[in-house]
Amino acid sequence: MGLLTIIRKVKRKEKEIRILLVGLDNAGKTTIVKRLCGDDISTVSPTLGFQIKTVHRGGYALNIWDVGGQKSLRSYWRNYFERTDALVWVVDSADTARMRDCRDELHRLLQEERLAGASLLIFANKQDVKGSAAAEVVRDEGLRLGELAGTRHTKVLGCSAVRGEGLEEGFDWAVREVAGRLSLMD
Repeated sequence: MGLLTIIRKVKRKEKEIRILLVGLDNAGKTTIVKRLCGDDISTVSPTLGFQIKTVHRGGYALNIWDVGGQKSLRSYWRNYFERTDALVWVVDSADTARMRDCRDELHRLLQEERLAGASLLIFANKQDVKGSAAAEVVRDEGLRLGELAGTRHTKVLGCSAVRGEGLEEGFDWAVREVAGRLSLMD
């Protein structure tokens, strides 16, 4: 039995899922976490470094690592890859000027070997903002996910972190995906 199999079995018994929440700065990552935790979202400021929050969902403790997205911090993202079960990429759907940067950063992340087994949830955030791109447009034109060959389990979902729309559905999907994969390891 390999080390990865042993780690997954231990995690399944502990019923913990590690989620890495990343994206460009101002995409809404911290607002998503605060909304999930029931915290006040009126006082969100840029994340410098990272914060970890635990949310219980579907019988699992989700350890969500919210990592700052400023350009100066992106080179440090790799420090958080170990044992990631699900990668949540947050896109500011209203920021068409930076969509190419967003795509390039996501494509770079998906090349990382330590993230190879992680399910991928993409939140096309800020659907409540006038002029924001629909989730399908973000997926096909903005992020060009069709260019990424592979067998990674992926879901793209429109959401509004401010209103809380789409967040429950997205995290429920992530829990089902990861839990299903961990149970196959038995």
